[in-house]
Amino acid sequence: MYLLLTITSVVYRTKSYLLVAVSSLLFLGCLFLPAEAQTTTDKLKAKVDSLHKVMAAPKALIKIVTAADTVVTADTSRKSDPVQVPDTVQTRDKRLTPSELVLKADSLRLKYYFKESVDFYKRAISFSADSLQKSKIEEKLILGQNGLSMMDYCNQPVVVSKQKFSLKEFFLFYPLKDRSWRPLPNSLDSDRGSSIVRATYLPDSTKTIYYSAKDEDGIRNIYLTHYKDSLWTAPELLNEDMTSSGDEIYPMVSRDGKSIYFASSGLYGMGGYDLYVTTWNKETKDWNIPVNMGFPYSSPYDDFLFINTDDGKYSIFASNRECSKDSVYLYVLEYDSMPVRKAVSDERELRNLVSLTPVNEPQRLDNASVTTPDITDNADTKLYMSKMNEVKALRDSISVLTNSTSKERVALSDAVGADKDRLTQSIIAKETALASKQLDLDKAVKALQQIEMTFLAKGVVIDPSKVSAEADKEVVGASTGYTFSKKTMGSPLSMKFQKSETTFDYSFKILPVGKFAESGSMPSGLVYQIKVFTIPSHATVNQIKGLSPVFEKLGPSLRYTYYAGLFKSYKDVLSNLNKVKKIGFRSASIVAFMDGKEISVQQARVAEAKTVTDYFLKIYPDDGQNLPEIAITVVRQQSSKDVARVVEGGVVTYVVGPFDSEVEINPIISALKAAGITNVAVTSHDSK
Repeated sequence: MYLLLTITSVVYRTKSYLLVAVSSLLFLGCLFLPAEAQTTTDKLKAKVDSLHKVMAAPKALIKIVTAADTVVTADTSRKSDPVQVPDTVQTRDKRLTPSELVLKADSLRLKYYFKESVDFYKRAISFSADSLQKSKIEEKLILGQNGLSMMDYCNQPVVVSKQKFSLKEFFLFYPLKDRSWRPLPNSLDSDRGSSIVRATYLPDSTKTIYYSAKDEDGIRNIYLTHYKDSLWTAPELLNEDMTSSGDEIYPMVSRDGKSIYFASSGLYGMGGYDLYVTTWNKETKDWNIPVNMGFPYSSPYDDFLFINTDDGKYSIFASNRECSKDSVYLYVLEYDSMPVRKAVSDERELRNLVSLTPVNEPQRLDNASVTTPDITDNADTKLYMSKMNEVKALRDSISVLTNSTSKERVALSDAVGADKDRLTQSIIAKETALASKQLDLDKAVKALQQIEMTFLAKGVVIDPSKVSAEADKEVVGASTGYTFSKKTMGSPLSMKFQKSETTFDYSFKILPVGKFAESGSMPSGLVYQIKVFTIPSHATVNQIKGLSPVFEKLGPSLRYTYYAGLFKSYKDVLSNLNKVKKIGFRSASIVAFMDGKEISVQQARVAEAKTVTDYFLKIYPDDGQNLPEIAITVVRQQSSKDVARVVEGGVVTYVVGPFDSEVEINPIISALKAAGITNVAVTSHDSK
């Protein structure tokens, strides 16, 4: 036993060292990428900037002595906690570099020590002189702050089972319609399979499909298509709120069609893929802002493919939080229609919560609802297949018990003392359980035979191909009480789509082949562009070197000037100027237009500074008069903005703001929805 514990400890430490090493290589690799590859998307940058203002830094549990000569080390005296928290400060010969601080912070965040990770990220930012590196660290800082914030709203589900599966086929063990997972690539998703996404869910009877696929930039978004007049409509993005700079994967629609569960690596989360739910808004005829499902569903690891079973008994999702990247655990939870959220302040309690350990209470399980196959010929056939599954589950359980007993018998021959007594008692208990299981199996087999005799008397014909397919299905987990039955992959997709009405994309890009703007007219208001070059004749596609969109203007001297992009802010155009210069246009410069007329860049910046867009959060009380105390508390925790009670058209509304951007409001909305406050809206107006 001592040898086993020693080996386990060594393996654990080895995995930890490997994790740190791999994380270090990945981070250092990011630092040496080309500048254009490192540039954060505007949307994500806005998220970092705005959330950095909103989310106040928590009080650090780590005491910093000096910036020049201190590092934080683990306090090895804490014997009760297997994961050591850095809670003392010791002086060493050299300070940790920003990269080393980030690695330490990453490790702490993955162990759910969010307060400490936030402090390390902040130190890394303060010590870094590289603006690009700072930007990347700020993104990670937000993840730590988000995790800290979501500790205030934790669910407490009852866990009935969990089972590990290969990432290649884990989705086949969900209690979903058989032959409904379609292999990649297909007509909806041209990807040949990413590290996590391996198939598309599409039952035969579906007339509306929500699915994940890559856009032209290689980012996965959620799309929608309807079956109409023998054709599928041209795929369209679901909405802006469900689109981020990261990937959105595995959208699953609830049985009533009012909710969509999906995973995202780019929305408000803690790192990796988090789980989100969005609900249908009957008034706007669109999907609401998605809400992070929080702990224990989401974590700093990859969490995805959440469903509620059709019978209303269970919730199931996948996560790699406890295993290697090539496998996942499926967690089976009791469905909770009225979840109660509470704050968890202790990291050890949080780790216990997210470990999702089954309660080991067999009376909570009802496998009949999840093991019944999708045989729909008639009631007799369904009964037959249900009994066959019961027989298979019992045989699987007997096999597990038999193998375990055999191993213990071998070990018993060399055991002495207490170990011998323990093994003897375990073997006796398992042999008793085997006898009981065998009696259950004998009864189930007799019942199966009786059904077959009834079939003969009624003249019922069983399809041999379906029975054979069901018999070949893999059934696992029977020994733990809950049975996972493996489904069969569906046939490849064959779909015909309506022709889409293509509209020109005026967002700035550098493509393999450049594009000239379809319309040379300038939009109204203030617009910045990048002046590329002037030549005496029309430019060719090769000459614009992948720029899109490119505008052509004939000057008084009969020379053609070419401009790239349409930018609304000086900051935006400036961030793209170097990209244009790097592909060969060294003399590229910034120009500005107001209502189509060229003005100086200085004039444009003055005009831009005078125009400010203010954003406001509106909360509508359920009783039409008073806002619940919990709503006020959430707003106060997330923001220092004023809350005003106003009456608009006879309707009482509570207004929070103003904010500099809508992104600042999203964490407040998420926290409000986690507290059960869902009747909210975001408005904006420009001020001079």
